[in-house]
Amino acid sequence: MLQNDASPAPNPRRWLILFAVMAAGIMGPIDGSVVNVALPTIGRVFNVDLNTVGWVSMAYLLVLGSLILTYGRLGDMYGFRRVLLTGIVIFTIASGICALAPNIWVLIVFRAVQAIGAGMFMAMGPAIITSVFPPYERGRALGTNGMIIAVGLALGPTLGGFLVTVAGWEAIFTINIPIGIISYIMCRQVVPESRDLKPQQFDLIGAAMGFISLSAFLLAGSYGEEWGWTSPATLVLSVVFLVGGWLFFRWEKRVQDPMLDLTLFHNKVFSAANFAALMNFMSQYALIFLLPFYLQQILNYTAGHTGLILTASPLVVLMLAPVSGALSDRLGTRWLAFTGQAIVSLALFLMVGLKVTSRAFDIIWRLCLFGLGTGIFQSPNNSAVMGSVPRHRLGIGSGVLATVRNVGMVLGIAVSSGVFTWQRSAKLVAWGPGSATAAFMAGMKSAFLVGAILAAAGAIASLVRSDNFPPGEH
Repeated sequence: MLQNDASPAPNPRRWLILFAVMAAGIMGPIDGSVVNVALPTIGRVFNVDLNTVGWVSMAYLLVLGSLILTYGRLGDMYGFRRVLLTGIVIFTIASGICALAPNIWVLIVFRAVQAIGAGMFMAMGPAIITSVFPPYERGRALGTNGMIIAVGLALGPTLGGFLVTVAGWEAIFTINIPIGIISYIMCRQVVPESRDLKPQQFDLIGAAMGFISLSAFLLAGSYGEEWGWTSPATLVLSVVFLVGGWLFFRWEKRVQDPMLDLTLFHNKVFSAANFAALMNFMSQYALIFLLPFYLQQILNYTAGHTGLILTASPLVVLMLAPVSGALSDRLGTRWLAFTGQAIVSLALFLMVGLKVTSRAFDIIWRLCLFGLGTGIFQSPNNSAVMGSVPRHRLGIGSGVLATVRNVGMVLGIAVSSGVFTWQRSAKLVAWGPGSATAAFMAGMKSAFLVGAILAAAGAIASLVRSDNFPPGEH
């Protein structure tokens, strides 16, 4: 039974519960990355252009990022287990329909439905883990869960390429069906019901305003570079985001049962750790977005070779996440989070030293250093966030953390692409049309330098907060 008292006894099946949650949780990161490899094939099969087929991925990311906060609230109201199981069912059924899609529009719609389900089980994972593990094991458990996310992200592109080659694009969706069925059975058997849930009203107006403003932000951030940052579409979406966000926060301050409990941000640990997470994901995606272009357009590596090089970072994260989580249970979260984020900043600063003559080894050791910092940072920081949240708000805390991750991804790509384009264009004007390669390198180095500064800001945020959790909550 999920405990809601001040000092919950450790659940004797907590490690089995963690394994079941991980079995469901791996589907989200795999599905988010596996589809990208198949997009060219899907475009050819349905005879659509690149912009249209891109919505197969974009529909998933937009819905996922816009609704995770809502799922956290639903988890606090109706129980984590119920939301988790509902998400697995929706995701599995939608995956089967995606594989049978007769045209691109059906595929896009049910990719959005897939994201509805994926968001449910991705948002519930940290909340369930925090609720069944005692504080002295929380970091290790969240680190182990972070390991499976790293596995999913690392496995996705390779698995997608294999499935498309061997069994066709449909296989990237049908493979979710047996995984979904097995994870549903496991979670239904071992994940405990939530007890003593407090009667609350669902904030429908807040949820709608949050969805609209977040969707506008994610869409503008994703397409702003392509449309132009001063284009009418980008400006309209920016206004919708700003006005919608302002109305959302005003409403949440007034409503009795808010969708987002703003008092959580009064806690210094919660606010600082979420800010550090935002900086971490922004700096990560500055690297993830630009490095493939450098590898393929400047160094002339194949897509396969590029994929192998890029797995260096998640493989290091995979090894370190459980270790850093266990260490945070003994040493506290603050100094580990600071050290990890500082290493991330150093790795990005060293990326500025890449040249047109750099070898694979020059890139791999920098990526390994980046993975070292990320692996040290994420588990302690996640533990700090979840440990600072009252037990009756674990769902919201988990939802905020997941939302920060998605917003950080979009912002990281938007900022890095904007800095890159600005610097490259300026250098092309200054150096002439024959300087395309040099201008590319100048733009990339500027973007990596900005990423290093962002990571450093996250390190400072980790350092200035305390390790103290609210008394009596855990």
